[in-house]
Amino acid sequence: MQFNMIKPLIGAALFAAAVAAQAQVAVVVNPKSPVANMSADQVASIFLGKSNQLPNGSAAQAVDLPESAAAREQFYSKATGKSSAQVKAAWSRLVFSGKGTPPKELGSSADVKKFVAANADAIGYIEKSAVDGSVKVVLSVE
Repeated sequence: MQFNMIKPLIGAALFAAAVAAQAQVAVVVNPKSPVANMSADQVASIFLGKSNQLPNGSAAQAVDLPESAAAREQFYSKATGKSSAQVKAAWSRLVFSGKGTPPKELGSSADVKKFVAANADAIGYIEKSAVDGSVKVVLSVE
């Protein structure tokens, strides 16, 4: 009888752990960039191909995490309101019509951070826990 009472508690604890495990994502730019912060709409415009410029007017070099990265799905869901698959479909249409080139896909958050740190006009996103002084956070996506 007591085991039946414990099962819902275990389920609730596992659910709470899964929610807590969702990584917070940080949109990052080069630390020398004059861009101090960005809205989710500004970030979405760049990552959805509606704009290719940072708020300071310079051309944005957007970089993406691989499709397999959990942070990618969370980023697109929270920052753009679209799933990673919807974003991929939108980019397919833009590429086919010659109206854009999708963000360069890099292999990991470490690769994104390294690219952004080395390129003044780069913008990307990484797990918030991976942020250090080599990049500047312009938006937190939670």
